[in-house]
Order: sequence, then structure tokens, then C-alpha cells
Amino acid sequence: LYCIDSGLLLNLCICGNNTSLDCMEDIVEGGNITEQEVPVDFPESLYRLMEDAQYEVQVRFLNETIHEIFKLFDENMDAVTWEEKKLDDFLILLHRQFQNLKSCVSPATKFKRLERFFKTLNKKVLVEMNYSAQAWELIRKETKYVLEKLDLLVATMH
Repeated sequence: LYCIDSGLLLNLCICGNNTSLDCMEDIVEGGNITEQEVPVDFPESLYRLMEDAQYEVQVRFLNETIHEIFKLFDENMDAVTWEEKKLDDFLILLHRQFQNLKSCVSPATKFKRLERFFKTLNKKVLVEMNYSAQAWELIRKETKYVLEKLDLLVATMH
């Protein structure tokens, strides 16, 4: 059961000639990722476990992570100044990737630490910062980081 090409996961998400990482960076035309620290730490220990996990478990992790990212962007985005078309393209790519991976794995229990990370990220950044433009920049920064981690994980999958 191989749902992921030998290429990179994010190369499956094409935005023009760009990967979804490029789309994420492009959401804010000419904008730079904020230097401000994100107040929630990505669950690195869970990620390290995934490096040695069975293929199907890795695919489930990828899928769940993509789904959680998609849910983050389904919040109040009134303060966002990003180009709407680029954001829509990015979300369409995430949703498509989620659907593709979902068809490859059997339903199983969720990764609670991953789910908790995204819930805390939502609460500590978006809710507590009132969905401000600054909050969304932190979300963009963390999303880029998480997508880079997924990209690295896919590179190790066989």
C-alpha cells in the first residue's frame, strides 16, 4: 500500500509550479515570516516516533497533521491581509492531499498529542490574540514549520 510517491509529499500539492510550502510562503505577497516565537511547541517526540513507525502509521500521521492544519485555517480570518486567491489555493491543496491520504489508511485512533498541539495552538495564538493579523502570522510561521517537518518525514519513508 503506497499512497505517497517516492517524491515529496508536498510535491503532490501543486500550486502552479510550486509546492504547498511555496504556496504557504506566498500567501503573503512579499511578506516575511515573523520572528516572534510561537508560544506552543510542536510535539517533536511524537514526530521522532513517526520516523521509525510503520508506513501506514506514518501516512495516518501525515493525514491527521494536514487535517489539523486545514481546521486551523477554518477560523475567523477577518484580520488576515493575505492574498485571498493564494490562500484559497493553499487550502484546496491541503484538502486534496487530506482526501488522497485518507483513502489510503484505515480509520484508527487519533494521535492525541498532535490533536492537543493544534487545539493549544488555536487557543494560545488565535483565540487569546483575538484572531489578529499578528496571530495569523504566527499560525503561518508554525504551519510552514510543520509542513517542513512533514516533508522531511516523507523523505525517509519507504
